[in-house]
This record gives sequence, C-alpha cells and structure tokens, in this order.
Amino acid sequence: MIKLYSFGPGFGVVDPSPFVLKVDAYMRIASIEYEYFPDVGNLKKSPKGKLPFIVDGETMVADSEFIISYLQEKFQIKLDSNLSDEQKSISYLMGKSLDENLYWCLVYSRWAKDDTWIHVKKAFFGKMPFPLNFVVPPIARIGVISALQKQGLGRHTDEEIKTITQLTFKSLSEVLGKKTYFFGESPCTFDATAFGFLSQFISVSLNNQFNDLAREYGNLVDYCNNIKDKYY
Repeated sequence: MIKLYSFGPGFGVVDPSPFVLKVDAYMRIASIEYEYFPDVGNLKKSPKGKLPFIVDGETMVADSEFIISYLQEKFQIKLDSNLSDEQKSISYLMGKSLDENLYWCLVYSRWAKDDTWIHVKKAFFGKMPFPLNFVVPPIARIGVISALQKQGLGRHTDEEIKTITQLTFKSLSEVLGKKTYFFGESPCTFDATAFGFLSQFISVSLNNQFNDLAREYGNLVDYCNNIKDKYY
C-alpha cells in the first residue's frame, strides 16, 4: 500500500501544505488506498528535504508532480481521459501557476504578515521546549522572508502582492464558472491541485486579508465545500 508522508493536520485542514493536500486529494479522487504518516519530522527523511513524499515498497517518490505522475502510471488512472489535448495543456499551465505563483502568495500571507504569523508560530513551533521555542521561530521566519525576496515576490509591496493574489482567484473563478469542476462535471487531475491550493485560503481556520480575498468568490467556496463533502 502507498505510504504518504506529510506534515499532519493544521489550521483546520488535513495538511497546511498545498502540495501535500494536492496529493492527498488526488489519491482520494482517484480511489487509491494509502496509509497516512503525518509528522513534521518527515522532512528529515525526505529525499528532497520537503514534503510530501510517498513510499511504495522499495520505491520512494518526492515532489507532488512526480508523485501524481507515478500514481497515474502505476494505477492507470484515467481522470483526464475526457479532456482534449488543449484542455490538458491548459490544466498543466494553470497548475504550474498555482505551484509557482499562488504558493508564494500563500507563504507571504502566513509568514510575512504579523497577524497570521502569530498562528503559524504557534502551530509549527508551539510544542518545542524552551529555549528552542524562543530561538527557532524568528530564525525560521527570517529564512522564509529571505526566500520570498530571492524568489521575487517579497520585493513587491503588500498591496501589489494582494493584487497578484486576487487576480489569480478571479481568473480561477472565471474558468470554473458554474461548472462543478474546472473542466466539467467530473474531477480531473487539476482539480486535486486547485483544491489543494484554494482550500489553504478558503477552508482553513485562519482569517486574514488574503483569506478574505478568496472567500469573496462564491463559486470557489462552493467548489471547496463540494470536494470536502464528497471526498473528506
């Protein structure tokens, strides 16, 4: 059986990582049985130093995209069989936009914003013994903010980052329209990605301006609720 290594529940969702949740949602939608191993210590076991990763017998696969590709081939998943070549290409590019763009907006909203950092600090470092719980969080935060600067998003103003974020939500809302899923009435691979990211803004217990931006779009809220009700 597939073993999924993750961070574990946080902020009211199965996992606070959109990449973990993407894989988790994919396996649920594709009806793949798996065992769940939630522990932040899994980072030390990961071949790429990040989560998620899966273990299938003697095979270990890291990175959400490679994991999904592996599962697709192993189990001959046909979630995208009804999509045209054009739709498959669009879904791939949309997925990369979430992976490489919206992800950093999410990181900014949690680690750089003081109102949310309080909750992130408690969730990720609250169980650390003294003095680690005093020393480690600010060092980790500085590291993440530095990564935002190097990536480029952190060089924008707060208002500019909110504009980038809102444009993504608006675009997703326009593509989804009144459909149940992004490419029709049946879920495809992209829906696992979309849910993995959107739920990090919509379904979480956090409340900040970035969460509010996502919750302005009723069809995106209904979309997340529908997948939660059906698969969780």
